[in-house]
Amino acid sequence: MHSTDRGLTPGRRRSTAVAAVVAATAVLAACSSGGGNGSGATDGGTVTLRIGTFGSFGYDNETGAKLYAEYESLHPNIKIVESNVADGQKYWDTLKLRLSRDSGLADIQAVEVGYIAEATGPALAGKWVDLGKTGGADLAGFLDWKTKQATTADGKVIGLGTDIGPMAVCYNKDLFAAAGLPTDRAQVGALWAGSWDKFLDTGRAYRSKAPEGTAFHDSASGLFNAVVASEPVQYADTKGELDYRNSPGVQKAWSIATAAATGGITAKLRQFDEKGTWNAGFKNTKFATVACPSWMTGIIKDQAGPENQGKWDIAPAPVAGNWGGSFLAVPKSGAHAEEAAKLAAWLTAPAQHAKVFAVNGNIPSSRSTLTSAAVQDAKLPFFGDAPVGRIYSEAAAGIRAVPISRWDGQVKTFLTDNGILDIEQRGTDPAQAWDNVRKLIDDKIAK
Repeated sequence: MHSTDRGLTPGRRRSTAVAAVVAATAVLAACSSGGGNGSGATDGGTVTLRIGTFGSFGYDNETGAKLYAEYESLHPNIKIVESNVADGQKYWDTLKLRLSRDSGLADIQAVEVGYIAEATGPALAGKWVDLGKTGGADLAGFLDWKTKQATTADGKVIGLGTDIGPMAVCYNKDLFAAAGLPTDRAQVGALWAGSWDKFLDTGRAYRSKAPEGTAFHDSASGLFNAVVASEPVQYADTKGELDYRNSPGVQKAWSIATAAATGGITAKLRQFDEKGTWNAGFKNTKFATVACPSWMTGIIKDQAGPENQGKWDIAPAPVAGNWGGSFLAVPKSGAHAEEAAKLAAWLTAPAQHAKVFAVNGNIPSSRSTLTSAAVQDAKLPFFGDAPVGRIYSEAAAGIRAVPISRWDGQVKTFLTDNGILDIEQRGTDPAQAWDNVRKLIDDKIAK
């Protein structure tokens, strides 16, 4: 998203048990080829491998690194079909439903870091192929903390790291100039260095001279996610148990995001909304900044379009953090699990990580690629040749492993889509919104 999301894409606006099932069923129909276990058919010696993803992984043959075409040329008996869903929460709801039924699953399923603790937990751990023993992946080549996140209690590795999500801030230079703010990335980064409160101050300065019809930031929910991602304590305690109510990181993020939502600093958009309003905001220049984990650069490039090339740039985030990052996992029930494991290992190998980074900007989770000249010296033409390799690798150096619980992804969705979005779009009082979310989480999440 990947991540998203890529990386984790914020999920549903309203979450109910019925809506989750309905949405999952609809996505099942959209993403699965039909009955059976959903695995690729064999036709005349050709094996079709299906990959389920969300957001932008950068593998595809259209706007990505064309890795599917490359693998097919290396393996003429393999055909790869990707099914992609924009909404990460709906994707996960669907995937859990499929896993419970052992039906409709792709041969490879992407799993976002917000759900990896649930995927490796007691209820789901046995559903996956152990990629430490199948497929030939070099586990030693990945960042240690990344592989540990995808390791079950009994030592099985159920996911191979795709990317990580070190953060920056992407900003529109034209809008900054029009509002009397600096446009040089070093000067921009200095505006808010070390403090999300300074980021809000910059937003207030922008608001005072904002070009008509624009806002400083796209989404208070996105800002909430960025602040949480920069905190050493997030949704879980040191034992990996959900404890969002007492988390200083969640409290700080809620305070910053609600200040932005009530202070006229955001465009009041829901990231990754199904109507495409947020996507259109890039093309129509409706906001000046976006919290920008590395996987977000590919989304901005695709949604803003070639007519906006060179208008966006990238500056360091106020505080280093990791938002998102994903894994490729192989369900046991697939008809072609061995072939799928080999493809997953190939897609997440250092050489392929480098190719995806060159096209999409996704920061790799393999050690050698992260420190390679290809990453360190990389620039993205769309962002005015911003030195993305240096910016994001420096941010990655500040990433701290944090405890995660099996409920992190769902709690994040409830806090943003059912809390902050209500404040932002409907004017709900922040204290009331927090109480509403607390009750919803107590109702929907089994302890």
